[in-house]
Amino acid sequence: MRYFIQFAYNGTHYHGWQIQPNASSVQETLNKALSVLLNSRIILMGAGRTDTGVHAEEMYAHFDYDSDIDSKILVHKLNSYLPKDIAIFNLIKVHDDAHCRFDAIKRTYEYHINTVKNPFLQELSWYFNQKLDVALMNKAAKILLQHTDFQCFSKVHTDVNTFDCTIFEAYWKVENSKLIFTISANRFLRNMVRAIVGTLVNIGLHKITLADLENIIASKNREKAGFSVPAHGLYLTKIYYDYL
Repeated sequence: MRYFIQFAYNGTHYHGWQIQPNASSVQETLNKALSVLLNSRIILMGAGRTDTGVHAEEMYAHFDYDSDIDSKILVHKLNSYLPKDIAIFNLIKVHDDAHCRFDAIKRTYEYHINTVKNPFLQELSWYFNQKLDVALMNKAAKILLQHTDFQCFSKVHTDVNTFDCTIFEAYWKVENSKLIFTISANRFLRNMVRAIVGTLVNIGLHKITLADLENIIASKNREKAGFSVPAHGLYLTKIYYDYL
């Protein structure tokens, strides 16, 4: 039987989602918790990978188990067992061929910039107090929707078959002293969102123009795009499936 698990985590103290040697990961932490509570070796498949320090407000993973599980009881046990920076929301029995990574039809990320120094947000947003032209950054964000090849924003030497992504929305909004960038797509390349944000910040600083952005995308060259903003401002906020 296959189960989807829906959860969230603060990525500050983890070296990303995926298991790594000699480093703490969210995947390893959840594998151990489920294995102990179900008295069986459980290995989770995640809906995607987040890098060191990146957070997830909604993440999914799946695993197989031979028996029926009382979802409500296991969710309660997991939340009691796990560290305080991981929260379990739901456990959902799905069809045997369901795949949390390949079946996802859309993902949404947010990037949070804090324009006023706040000691309570140091690991939860990027403190950046230079004045940004948000209106121009939103014009630049709309340009992204006109393209599909985003090799220029991908980490180099990434093993993928295609750099094509369909972006459904991309926009900035101001909330008090926070600036939040939201982007949704059918898939994302490694480091893509952080590179996009860095490039749009350069536009907001008037270091590059909208025409430069078009040229950067056409170049397919990561070196021509902007810097990669810090990981701790990035959140995976939503994953969509057509059967959930």
